Amino acid sequence: MGSAPAIIGRARIVMAGEFQNELKEELSGLDTAGLRRTLRIVSGPQQTRIQLDGSDVLHFSSNDYLGLANHPSLKTAAISAIEQHGAGAGAARLISGSQSPSHKLEAALAVFKNAEAALAFSSGYTAAIGVLPALAGAGDMIVIDKLVHASLVDAAKLSGAKLRVFRHNDLTHLDEILKQSTGEFRRVWIVAESVYSMDGDLAPLLNLVDLKGAHGANLLLDEAHATGLYGKGRRGLAEEFGVADRVELQMGTLGKALGAAGGFVCGSADLIELLRHRARSFMFSTAPVPAQTAAALAGLEIVQSEEGEERRARLWQRVDEMKNGLIARGWKLPAVRSAMVPLMVGGERETVALSERLLEANVFVPAIRYPTVAKGAARLRLTLSADHTPADIEELLEALGDA
Repeated sequence: MGSAPAIIGRARIVMAGEFQNELKEELSGLDTAGLRRTLRIVSGPQQTRIQLDGSDVLHFSSNDYLGLANHPSLKTAAISAIEQHGAGAGAARLISGSQSPSHKLEAALAVFKNAEAALAFSSGYTAAIGVLPALAGAGDMIVIDKLVHASLVDAAKLSGAKLRVFRHNDLTHLDEILKQSTGEFRRVWIVAESVYSMDGDLAPLLNLVDLKGAHGANLLLDEAHATGLYGKGRRGLAEEFGVADRVELQMGTLGKALGAAGGFVCGSADLIELLRHRARSFMFSTAPVPAQTAAALAGLEIVQSEEGEERRARLWQRVDEMKNGLIARGWKLPAVRSAMVPLMVGGERETVALSERLLEANVFVPAIRYPTVAKGAARLRLTLSADHTPADIEELLEALGDA
């Protein structure tokens, strides 16, 4: 009996050693496949030129579309919120009390989106995994576009509902799935993005809304990459196409065009009230810090102002300059206009090599690879900001060269 602890101790050492060897093998496999990633250190704020690993580089990979992440108004709002409300939120909003910046932000988001109510989350990811499982479960069906964000895929799986996938933007395929499922499920949710983040293309929103209505389904529309950029009031693609009042639930992010961080959903007052009781990522997460919430509110105010329209117009001008320059150099691009411009390369290792070549020319465009996109569909994803200049565009085109 006295030797048992020593035997157990040796077994633990052997098991730990085997586990470490397995980890090394898996990491080696990532290297071989060209899928190993590196966390590069940025010293300073997000802007069109950044200090990356100690070097000054031209930046074409941020979702800060309107150039608000380093805007003086957002920084001032964040500092003021820290001074008034402190650095942390303390606990979940249902536990320690709900700080006033969160209520102000949600009220402003509801007005912005012409919705009855809104609910803010610490990130877009937590919004997704909180909302779908709260609204769908056993006996329901969730039908997702093949290219929706990973958070929405995870949320659909987590819900316990029947999960079906339709081919990207293929409404004929979606119609077939809905017809086959008629009367089988209590509730059907269709999940789509208005602007798809990796291909930069748009959802066929008018027809999608008609189709979901014909089948009595509900639509969750993720406007993450559209909020601030489309529509007369810059509310998103649903506003652009005049269908916002026919979308049951709109989701968005505060960390892209709005320049801050966090996620949100908008819908009817009853829907939002139900989510407060069932969205587990809201109920069991510490609330977003006051500085984050206040900065997001400041970003939202700018987006709705004359300055916001000026910044949007400047962004679209840069997008046109970029696409015209790329087309002249032989690159094939999507026909639609979005702030993301994908350059399809294909192989993971080739894409990494092209990204590294650009970095040697002090232009930062990271390789987008599996699992973010499908295997063999690696690409460079150029993202534009209102703060980019024509000279920045030309510098990138010169470094990139011909297709």
